[in-house]
Amino acid sequence: MAQHRFPRWLIAIGVFVAAIVLVVVFWNWDWFIPFVQARASATLGRPVTIAHLHVHPGGITRIVADDVEIANPDGFPPDSRMGRIDHLAVDVDIGSLLHDRSVIVVPRVAVEHPVFDIGTSPSGEPNWKLAMSSSSGSGPSVKIGDLVIDDGHAKVVDPKLKANFALDVATREAKDATDGERAQLLVDAKGTYAGQPITGRFVGGAVLSLRDKSHPYPIDLHVENGPTHVAVTGTVQDPLAFKGADIKLDLAGPDMAQLYHLTGIPIPETPPYRITGDLDYADRKIRFDHMVGRVGHSDLEGSIAVDPGTERPHMTANLSSKLVNLTDLGGFIGATPGPAGKGATPEQQREKTAAKRSPNLLPDQPIKVPKLKAADVDLRYRGHRIEGRSIPLDDLAVDLTVRDGDIRVHPLSFGVGRGRISGNIDLTPRGDELALKADVEFQQVDVSRIMAATHTFGGAGTIGGRAVLDGSGNSLARIMGDGNGDLKLFMTGGDLSGLLVALSGLEFGNALLSALGLPERTQVRCMIVDLPLQRGVLDTKVLLLDTTEANIIGSGTINLRNETIDYQLKTEPKHFTIGSLPAPIDIRGQLKSPSILPDPAALAARGGIAAALGVLLTPLAALLPTIQLGLGKDTDCSRTVAEIGEQGKNRMSPAEIRRHTGHGAASGGRSRK
Repeated sequence: MAQHRFPRWLIAIGVFVAAIVLVVVFWNWDWFIPFVQARASATLGRPVTIAHLHVHPGGITRIVADDVEIANPDGFPPDSRMGRIDHLAVDVDIGSLLHDRSVIVVPRVAVEHPVFDIGTSPSGEPNWKLAMSSSSGSGPSVKIGDLVIDDGHAKVVDPKLKANFALDVATREAKDATDGERAQLLVDAKGTYAGQPITGRFVGGAVLSLRDKSHPYPIDLHVENGPTHVAVTGTVQDPLAFKGADIKLDLAGPDMAQLYHLTGIPIPETPPYRITGDLDYADRKIRFDHMVGRVGHSDLEGSIAVDPGTERPHMTANLSSKLVNLTDLGGFIGATPGPAGKGATPEQQREKTAAKRSPNLLPDQPIKVPKLKAADVDLRYRGHRIEGRSIPLDDLAVDLTVRDGDIRVHPLSFGVGRGRISGNIDLTPRGDELALKADVEFQQVDVSRIMAATHTFGGAGTIGGRAVLDGSGNSLARIMGDGNGDLKLFMTGGDLSGLLVALSGLEFGNALLSALGLPERTQVRCMIVDLPLQRGVLDTKVLLLDTTEANIIGSGTINLRNETIDYQLKTEPKHFTIGSLPAPIDIRGQLKSPSILPDPAALAARGGIAAALGVLLTPLAALLPTIQLGLGKDTDCSRTVAEIGEQGKNRMSPAEIRRHTGHGAASGGRSRK
């Protein structure tokens, strides 16, 4: 019987087919789980486990992972996990990948029953910060299409943020598909955030990036965090990169400082606000452009850009107001902003009431400086017109920078008629206190503009001078009570009656005029004030008031530490008549409510005023260049200094000047007639 031999090639084919059959029969995609787990763990920076892996080959290959678990990072309990997904299905377009290996097209991602616990470790480390690995851009990019989420939930707990809220996440078929959207992504939030109730809803497209420009990704987000309302509506061309945004942002609430917990940007206290604008992301910055709205009684417009940065955010703001009420900006100087009326927060109302009842004139509530080291800031603000019936300021300009907690305002400038009040201010946090350095100049400030603010008196003239302060503390009262510096103030022209009313209030001003024995309307030729400040005490180097009716000399101290005044004003009428010899006036007591009483014992010492004028010769001469810088060269003050020089030479001998210099202006020397 003949033997039949099979050709070798047929045997080879048989072995190959048998091998394929064996592979098909016994193949298990779970063999690849260690490889997939390792890649996923390396990408997320924490352990990822998969129970089963399924692959359905084809032009669109579906990869399904069952019971996917993502562990918490180090520092959390060993048996805890960040999240779990029952089934994760990913479709990959193999044909597209073979055509272009630089892009992996994922037409669909389906997530079934994802549950996540977002929180912090006992040491405060968050588990939501994933240590995403990077291949320096060398690998292919990924484009994701449809996202399908079924019965997703997340719990968010963060004691530091006082947050405890739940998220429900799912996709649904769009009720109105006229915009081309086949499905929508829904996220509902409810719980507490920043210690206040929070509710929110996000409605977006369920297709993330596989779209054309005619169908941009829709966004509709509404959040209520306590009294703060945030709405974000519009579309984005590339939602994963947030490019090509056409989004409107609407913010409203009683205090912009409460936005810190939502934005991470520190903002001082404000009165109630409503702001809208365009939100975009470009050049690695989040931009809020074409911003318009109101803060209290002031309008606000401009733009804000935030660079998230690596160490802390950097905010650049260019803002302006056509009409600004200065009370709305109180929070920027550590005070309570706005009136304590409708719309103010309960805390703001309590602070306003406490300030009115306080016996102190200077604000002693702690300065509310926002979390300065949370962000660096460059702010440019212009208020083109200042609103306020009794505010003698016309416009406002501020250039402010914050670097690592240090505040610099260079400059802060107010327009007053044809002149300006401008200054440079530095604030440096030192523990619970602030170190303040301020240098403010008064340059040709219109007296008429100040008088107009009294709505009682008129007048014309010019004010010049300079104020310097260097102190530290946690309130304005403590900073000034501990401060050093000086105040030099000069005025020519104007109305003394209106000036006293404007500076000290109607009741006190009228009482002082009556005590000085001056007419209701007294024109000022020149006022010169030089008050050094040492450790909170203002002493008098020079206080001279040259009016058409009299010369007035001041002496004494103002203690800013305990807010008391011990001052004396002496008057020498220029037109002598019987009975026109008013006694010196003593002003004593608390700054907020001092007493004004004549000093009869000093009535006979009429020579004291002449002696005081003589003693003022040297300090007045030293001040003359500063006077001319603030007021101009050809003014009544320049002439007053010259006249006093001549009067002093004629009235007093050198021995008398030495005697009165030793005993002070209140020593009661006699004048030489």
